[in-house]
Amino acid sequence: MSEFDLVLPTAVDVREVGMRDGLQLEDPVPLAGKLAMLEALVATGVRRIEVTSFVSPKAVPALADADEVAAQLHRFDGVHFSALVANPRGAQRAVDAGIAHLEYVVSASDSHSRANAGRSTADAVGAIGEIAALASGAGGSLEVIVATAWDCPFDGRTPVARTVDVTRAAVTAGADALCLGDTIGTTTPVRVVQLLDAVRRACPGTPLGVHFHDTRGTGQANALVALQAGVTQLDASVGGLGGCPFAPGASGNIATEELVYWLADAGVGTGIDLDAVLTAAAATERAVGHALPSSLYRAGGPNAPRGPFGTRDGMQP
Repeated sequence: MSEFDLVLPTAVDVREVGMRDGLQLEDPVPLAGKLAMLEALVATGVRRIEVTSFVSPKAVPALADADEVAAQLHRFDGVHFSALVANPRGAQRAVDAGIAHLEYVVSASDSHSRANAGRSTADAVGAIGEIAALASGAGGSLEVIVATAWDCPFDGRTPVARTVDVTRAAVTAGADALCLGDTIGTTTPVRVVQLLDAVRRACPGTPLGVHFHDTRGTGQANALVALQAGVTQLDASVGGLGGCPFAPGASGNIATEELVYWLADAGVGTGIDLDAVLTAAAATERAVGHALPSSLYRAGGPNAPRGPFGTRDGMQP
């Protein structure tokens, strides 16, 4: 090993969030289109999929069919399906629909918390125990995703101590795992490592993942340094779709195919087939009806299908 070799884990657990984060800003996609997208994603080999969100259909009309999507999950074997919830009511809906593995979002900044969930950060933290009990009682688990962990579109930079306080309170209240969200895609590699170190010190032994948006082109660099810092759980969205309805300027997540591409080249296992992800990106593009932001999808892999809006091997559609 030379002094310039990257030190990376041998395997990474990628959670596909295109069905939820990827679609929440889109015009509602018919159930048939979502199921075609889901079938293609399952075929990639990914083993964790955040499949929908049980939130107000008025607030997020694109995910108003959460119950209908959940009713179709019995068709797919070997996949850990989860759903995002915004309050205990949504958690109960998810459990009743048969999804017991939950992600609950708590914004580290008060302004985003009020815009996203209609309550303060403290009030959002106060609901963690009830949601954890619902998930546990149904044989599931609760992961608390800390939104605006680095920056808020309203309040500016989020103090590290504030994010750490939220993560510590979440674990105390019963969270099984944590995830740090760069909601508006503003953080940088140095700040990623700083916050990861602080959270690990506050919550030793708690599984910790990251959720990066690529708004300013730093998402994959942030993913790389997170892996170098020992994180092995990453969120990504097929085609790079995504964004927060309640965070002005937020754009897509890091693209699953781009993440898998460089991880495979580095010898890091994901269990995900790159060509199959590109096929899933084509299905996603058909479902949403517009071009995807992923650079790799537009460029095309060696066996990449050409979607109706995508490019391949330098050719224009």
